[in-house]
Amino acid sequence: MSHTVDIPQELKQSLRKFRFARRNAGSAAMIVKINKQKLTMEEVEQFDDISIEDLAEELPENSPRYVVLSYELKHTDGRKSFPLVLINWAPRSGETGLLTLHASAFLDFQSTADVSKVIEVRDGAEGFTKEFIDSQLSHS
Repeated sequence: MSHTVDIPQELKQSLRKFRFARRNAGSAAMIVKINKQKLTMEEVEQFDDISIEDLAEELPENSPRYVVLSYELKHTDGRKSFPLVLINWAPRSGETGLLTLHASAFLDFQSTADVSKVIEVRDGAEGFTKEFIDSQLSHS
């Protein structure tokens, strides 16, 4: 199978470590971008115990990103769970070529990250809120 964008071994190891980290409070996130010149994915940053609103502020207004999110979900019966969610951050204002590259590599990244729940965010920080994530996860 041919891949548009390479996912380096270091990134695969970092994703695996992030997926299996034990969490008991707060949400954690790992942001990944595509280096257009090298056609490779790169880890941008990891955050521990970050709010959705703060995470939204960390994401660029005009560039797509993949965000692996370990989200603290509070259930109506008082339980907490930490589902892994893949946020496909693809702002409408992004450069068409980069958005196309991002879209073409998405399924490969999703498979590598081993995350089944995907949430699409096209409206930037205004559309990326705790309420939005909660509403998306309650429908799964």
